[in-house]
Amino acid sequence: MTVIDSRAIIDPSARLAEGVEVGPWSMIGPDVEIGEGTVIGPHVIVKGPARIGKYNRIFQFSSVGEDTPDMKYKGEPTRLVMGDHNIIREGVTIHRGTIQDRSETTIGSHNLIMAYAHVGHDSVVGDHCIIVNNAGLAGHVHVGDWAIISGYVLVHQHCHVGPHSFCGMGSGIVKDVPAFVTVLGNPAEARSMNFEGMRRRGFSSEAINALRRAYKVVYRQNLTTEEAVERLAEEALLFPEVALFRDTIRDAVRGITR
Repeated sequence: MTVIDSRAIIDPSARLAEGVEVGPWSMIGPDVEIGEGTVIGPHVIVKGPARIGKYNRIFQFSSVGEDTPDMKYKGEPTRLVMGDHNIIREGVTIHRGTIQDRSETTIGSHNLIMAYAHVGHDSVVGDHCIIVNNAGLAGHVHVGDWAIISGYVLVHQHCHVGPHSFCGMGSGIVKDVPAFVTVLGNPAEARSMNFEGMRRRGFSSEAINALRRAYKVVYRQNLTTEEAVERLAEEALLFPEVALFRDTIRDAVRGITR
């Protein structure tokens, strides 16, 4: 059953599926589509074009799908796409894309975005990510599946944060973070790998040990990035986890965090 508080403002063009709830004083703008079972709390603004999937929960005072403050943005039609089963906590801001990039900001599924975090224009957040309180993603940031971005972390525009990586509290990310790597500091430096996260997600001990060896190749042998990528070729054939680690290094947009 769809439940819309009488004090909410819903644009006539908005499309709300069965089972959507909208709390008091929230505003759902034009060109917004919200999937079944999603709960919009009080004092939330959702602007379009935006497509919000199923069974999301958006808490009070969040602003989802607003125009970007990027100075190049001139009101062109861009959008936000969000998947299913996300939790968007209090005061989160998520901006739509720009035509200079993808024209779309994308949030995957099963993510937790905690209070007062910001997701900038054209960013891509994968699945099962955690973005902790007051973290900020600048425009054009890509965050891989299962990444954790701790509180007060700032990610520079165009940086890629790899799958299964961990960014420690207060870090300043100015280069790409390879998959599985733990970084900390401002500017961030590589400290280790996210071994605890791997164990919790059921990675085999063989894969973890292979990644441990791969990390040493990249970070302990004083090799150039190109040399390290070449050294990882054999293990990458044996372990898809090492191949993922290697690929995020090889394809880095801003160089890798060392």
